[in-house]
Amino acid sequence: ETFTLSQMEPPGNPGGTPVELELTVENVESALYQLYFDPDMEHKNVAQKWLTQAQASAQAWHFCWALLSPDKIPEVQFFGASTLHTKISRHWSDLAADQHESLRTQLLSHILQFSSGPKMVLTRLCVALASLALNLIPQAWSQPVADMVRAFQPHKPDSEDGSGAKASQDPHTHCLTLLELLTVLPEEFQSSRLAQARRGQLREALAGEWAVVCPLLRQLMQSQDSSSQVKEKVLKCLSSWVALDVPLGEIQELLHDCFTALSDPELFDAAVETIVNAISQPDCQRYINALLSLMPLVLGLYDQLKTAAQDGDMETSHGICRIAVALGETHSRVLLEQVDHWQEYLALVNMILFCTGIPGHYPVNETTSSLTLTFWYTLQDDILSFEEEKQSVYLQVYRPVYFQLVDVLLHKSHYPSQEEYASWSSDDKEQFRIYRVDISDTLMYVYEMLGAELLSNLYERLGRLLMDPQQSAVWQDTEALLFGFQSIAETIDVNYSDVIPGLIGLIPRINISNILLADTVMYTIGSLAEWLADHPVMLGGILPMVLQGLAKPELSVSSVSTLKRICRECRYDLGPYSSQCMWLMQGLGFLLSALPSEEILGRLHSLITPHIQQLDTLAQQELNPTNKQSIIHIVGMLASLFTTLDINRQADCLEGAASSRLPVPQSTQNPVVVVLQQVFTLIQTILSKWLHDSEVVEAVCGVFDKSVQTLLHDFGPMVPQLGEMLGEIYSAFPQASALDLARQMVHIFAGEEHHIPHIRSLTEVLTSTTLTIFQQGPRDHPDIAESFMDLHAQILKRKPDLYLSEQFNVKALFYCGILSLKFPETPTVKAASQFFTEFLSRCKDMPSFGDVLQRDGKLLTETVLQAVGGESPSSLTEHFSEVLLNLSRHCPALLSQWLKETLQTPGFPCAQLTAEQKHTFSQQLLREQTNKRRVKEIVKEFALLCRGPQGSGYSDY
Repeated sequence: ETFTLSQMEPPGNPGGTPVELELTVENVESALYQLYFDPDMEHKNVAQKWLTQAQASAQAWHFCWALLSPDKIPEVQFFGASTLHTKISRHWSDLAADQHESLRTQLLSHILQFSSGPKMVLTRLCVALASLALNLIPQAWSQPVADMVRAFQPHKPDSEDGSGAKASQDPHTHCLTLLELLTVLPEEFQSSRLAQARRGQLREALAGEWAVVCPLLRQLMQSQDSSSQVKEKVLKCLSSWVALDVPLGEIQELLHDCFTALSDPELFDAAVETIVNAISQPDCQRYINALLSLMPLVLGLYDQLKTAAQDGDMETSHGICRIAVALGETHSRVLLEQVDHWQEYLALVNMILFCTGIPGHYPVNETTSSLTLTFWYTLQDDILSFEEEKQSVYLQVYRPVYFQLVDVLLHKSHYPSQEEYASWSSDDKEQFRIYRVDISDTLMYVYEMLGAELLSNLYERLGRLLMDPQQSAVWQDTEALLFGFQSIAETIDVNYSDVIPGLIGLIPRINISNILLADTVMYTIGSLAEWLADHPVMLGGILPMVLQGLAKPELSVSSVSTLKRICRECRYDLGPYSSQCMWLMQGLGFLLSALPSEEILGRLHSLITPHIQQLDTLAQQELNPTNKQSIIHIVGMLASLFTTLDINRQADCLEGAASSRLPVPQSTQNPVVVVLQQVFTLIQTILSKWLHDSEVVEAVCGVFDKSVQTLLHDFGPMVPQLGEMLGEIYSAFPQASALDLARQMVHIFAGEEHHIPHIRSLTEVLTSTTLTIFQQGPRDHPDIAESFMDLHAQILKRKPDLYLSEQFNVKALFYCGILSLKFPETPTVKAASQFFTEFLSRCKDMPSFGDVLQRDGKLLTETVLQAVGGESPSSLTEHFSEVLLNLSRHCPALLSQWLKETLQTPGFPCAQLTAEQKHTFSQQLLREQTNKRRVKEIVKEFALLCRGPQGSGYSDY
């Protein structure tokens, strides 16, 4: 009868406390089979628990050997070996002293038996023997390493080594096994929990054993007979012993062997690891001659490093760099002090400088340069820590190196070309951003050593780039110099620097059409905001650039943050620039946000009352173009102000006291909401008069739209009256801006129970009015079709149960989506694709959606295929592929049927397609349910086949 651990649970008590189960080898083995091979997680957990208890039991000392029998599977043998290690390391006191010798003999014998594998079992047995050695050293086992070496001498008769192993064992295998044992011995010491006194005693005993290990490792490294496998094991073994602080003088020759191993590609990685571990031990500093002897060996790698860098061999350059940095960084002070060897250390510093400037873009073509950055901090700290006289000598030698370093770092901070940068993954871009932050920190630090001369150097180079028409500079050169400036100006008081006026004069000459360069320009201006406050006359040249940046969505973060800093530092000097009303209103929004909450409303009233009065006057006057532009201008200024007036962002606006202010109590209404409620009647008056003018309606909706986006849930009190007004104006004269505002309201408030009735009634009114437009023919209203699709995609995402209302005709909405897919305008097709993406993802949860899809899914498939086949511009193919991907993801069986039915129609979707091409397309599409990029490729290829030779050009765009 097969044993399962479910027998451990008492009847009628599933999952209860396990009953006692006899600790036999058979039961342990069955439990292991259950742990490794039973697919049921609950069974695995029960087995795991029971086996842990079994390991802790006294019987484990006996059953572990049976589990190591040669006829057992590796998983069972591994558990046997692990159990042995657990018993020796945690339950040593269970054993009587007279059993220690037989345990050692038995363990050695098993290690010999398993020397040819499985590897995982062998390693666990070696760790168990190491643990046993740590319990017996030094009293009961005085020469563990010598004994281990003796036990593994090949071709010894059985009686001599006492292991019971067969004499015919392969010497190569024995050698590898011995090395495994010697490697795990120091590792087990490092990981064992030991009392302080015992740890010291063992460390001393193991240090004594090094005298036996060292010649053995040297002999194996230098022997012609040693395989690469053996040498790699030697390197790992040395690495393990080095961690015990073996004196550098005693491993000097072995380290020389390691450097020789670097020329063997098979040993390169292990050799690097060993050398780095060895020279990174802080204790090495006591062995100056040994350190100096390594210097020519490291410098000797320079040619190999240059070749690797030239060939793009990242692994080799990375490894050699790690060695150079380990020596240079760990021992910089000691090596600096060896004045007789200053040229050698300077050569090492230059080698590290080469690593910093290694060709390629981090992290895509190289990963080495970042390893060196902390070295430059360490070297600088050590130089500046010497007394003045000595320091000036070192500065004479190393200041030129640090000026070179600045050049190298600025070059490494260069962005790739925009095409290349666009192809980088988001992870690579994020790593590059962090890398630039590290470079920025390094430059800021280097300024301490180089001082004002560094800023002058950067300024002169920037001047040459921007003033000399002969200079054919790429934008990256300008960006990198500004990046360097900003890195320093951000944290160091540059107010007294004589180059800042010149820099402020140069900045307006920079062409900021490149977004990455423009971003850095903005941040550089921001870093100089305090200087501008002391020199307000310079604002005139700089402010227009910042305001120009505000107009670009891609620059919104950097330009808004810069304007905020200028408004904060220069608020008393901005009067002359009030013609730039929209942008300054945004700046004022930031300033108001930073005030104590009780002051905001008063300041807000004094700021906007004149504008509201003017708006009131305009609302009473006749309709003419001049009045219209004035209304749009005032409403636009209010929208700009409400974009940035966010009292919840208070702590972010001002340092110091502001950050400790409490958030506005919930009972207090947001000042923006108070103002909007006060002017609501005036807004209704304007809308009623200008209802047929889309620009005015759009401007008014814009005020509410910006307010909702900024205030989020604080906007809540406005929802009922705004919802009612929106429904009325849209029913009277439908416009896309009303749908866009409704979409924002759904996005923010559809999840709040008390707002749902208002959101429901608003979306019902908007939907019924829009369905009428679709019935009459929506072709002249692509903007309404787009905004309507976006609104319903948002409802599906945030509150699909609104569709449970009888007012929503799901079938009619589905048809609206199909009609929208047929529009030639990209935004409308994109919105319709988004609608179907959300719709299809809800079909499983919403029966009414599933019914519509069953009935009309074929029509959707047909429409999309027709569009891909030539009905729509080929630039829209990507959006149709989204719909096909979601059909494949959410209803593959139905899609398979619809593709079959539609594509078998002769001449559909175009005459030149063969049946085989259609079949291939269907098969490829149905295979993909997750890979968006692949589906895009499949649909694009199909579109090109449909359009024939001309489809590969631009004729149909």
